[in-house]
Amino acid sequence: MKRFLLLGLASISFLQISAQQKELEAQVEKMNSLLEMVSTFYVDTPGMEKLVEDAIVGLLDDLDPHSAYISSKEVKKMNEPLVGEFEGIGVQFNIHEDTILVVSPITGGPSERLGIISGDKIITIDGDTVAGVGYKNSDVQKSLRGKKGTKVTVGIKRSGLAELLPFEITRDKIPIYSVDAGFMLNDEVGLIKINRFAQKTVEEYTEYLNVLKSQGMESLILDLRGNSGGYLNTAINLADQFLDGDKMIVYTEGRSFPRREHKASSRGNFQKGKLIVLIDAGSASASEIVSGAIQDWDRGLIIGRRSFGKGLVQKPFGLPDRSQVRLTISRYYTPSGRSIQRPYGKGTDAYYDDLSARFAKEVFSSDSIDFPDSLKFKTNNGRTVYGGGGIMPDLYVGVDTTERSDYYIDLLRKGIFNSYSLNYIDGKRQEISSTYEGVSQFKKEFDMKPVVKELIEAGVEKGIEFNEEQYEISENLISNLLMAYIARGVWDNSAFYSVTAEVDPIVSKALEAMEDKSFKKYKLSYR
Repeated sequence: MKRFLLLGLASISFLQISAQQKELEAQVEKMNSLLEMVSTFYVDTPGMEKLVEDAIVGLLDDLDPHSAYISSKEVKKMNEPLVGEFEGIGVQFNIHEDTILVVSPITGGPSERLGIISGDKIITIDGDTVAGVGYKNSDVQKSLRGKKGTKVTVGIKRSGLAELLPFEITRDKIPIYSVDAGFMLNDEVGLIKINRFAQKTVEEYTEYLNVLKSQGMESLILDLRGNSGGYLNTAINLADQFLDGDKMIVYTEGRSFPRREHKASSRGNFQKGKLIVLIDAGSASASEIVSGAIQDWDRGLIIGRRSFGKGLVQKPFGLPDRSQVRLTISRYYTPSGRSIQRPYGKGTDAYYDDLSARFAKEVFSSDSIDFPDSLKFKTNNGRTVYGGGGIMPDLYVGVDTTERSDYYIDLLRKGIFNSYSLNYIDGKRQEISSTYEGVSQFKKEFDMKPVVKELIEAGVEKGIEFNEEQYEISENLISNLLMAYIARGVWDNSAFYSVTAEVDPIVSKALEAMEDKSFKKYKLSYR
């Protein structure tokens, strides 16, 4: 009897697939007929490539907000941040006063190997003057990027030297780093900030972790704010660093893809010790996989604001012209069974409008958030958590605008912090780095009063009238951000975030939670 039942089910399944195939063939024939009509009879000569691409985009828009078409020209550019490299000369740059300013050479790149340093100004490229001629960021990339092994000659103006320094640079593969910073907040707590989940993210994270451990780190803050995701496997491998045993990290399931479970191994490098994960509305997809697994297993504390709410998995499919469709093939679920995906049934525009409206309501507090019982789940230790629209943090920290005056915002928007700091450190880099052993001493001893005064004067020159009342409101933020820009110019990104962490309310809340009874209150496992 069981055998006949299985045969019957198989026959029904075959008939369903056959019917679906016939329907697909009929619709393909319909579309081909339309394209042929347009090509043959339309009053003007149609741009068939654009017509087809627009049709593909329209079709995908009706599916979900994250299925996307990528033209053949854009495929490589879209993949660069995740693959973790591009080909070029290897410098981070700014267009400052109509001149290409080297903010820093990229570690391991050809420019660093040749001795190009922070503060160098690129005046000529292959003999053509590029300073004072309106060069844009896109022009710089076209001129300096290129295939590995090709050469480009640049003329560099270096502070203290009258003549241009010529450099012939052989382009090479340049790494794109996905970890922005790693530094100690105090004697025991370290912070690692990750901006995306790329091929080498776990490797980069491990390098920072080992350095921080050597400096005495016992507790870790993992900053995933603004991290919009990346590779699923990278998220799984990162979560694996914090979970022990055979614990579920995430499972995926789709119509054509059966349930697939991903579990932790015993190879994690931070399975013990207090762990806090920082998230906000910009934390999506892979960030939500990591924070969801840590929350469901009560491994660490989630602090910040509700995450984006993307629980759909995309797979790239190539088209004949080397363009690509990234098609949603399954949903992912946290260990407790939560789907983090926000509803998208009303279309893509409504989907993103809803996010904006949600952010406006939740920006200061979580009072407006009300989860129905159907979205409530339980963690391993029995705590209530929520699905259906992002990861809800254990400790919610709203945006604090009490020190953000219009004067501060004007300085920020018009780029005064960046432009002034670049001018200030030009020629002072060596002096500052030799005077202070590192950013910790710099933060304690550097006198900000004279440079803040000069910043104010620079603002006036750019048309920003000084407002003493508003300055007093934002004095702490202005001084801190300017110090952070100077620190980055002298040292690196870690120095920048180390300074701004001192006025970051979410980081402050995390440090407070490390010391109070939060880990005990939330029944977290860290020993």
